[in-house]
Amino acid sequence: MNARVEQVECTGKSKLEITFKNGEVKIFDVAPYFNYPIYEDLQNEVFFRKAHVFNGTVVWDEYIDFDPDILYEEGKELVGH
Repeated sequence: MNARVEQVECTGKSKLEITFKNGEVKIFDVAPYFNYPIYEDLQNEVFFRKAHVFNGTVVWDEYIDFDPDILYEEGKELVGH
């Protein structure tokens, strides 16, 4: 897979609405990852809302990101898009 993120919007305390370069829009829930030490900071809603796109994936700072293939494969297709 070679999914690349074009746009991201936070839609809740743990959910991202992600638009991929191929035009698909998916919802990705970050909550299942909160137990991993690298993702603990994302439980802070203010910090979580700082999500942005960099190099084709979603990032929060210089050390927190997700593999874009995981975002695509585990994301739930947004109905109506």
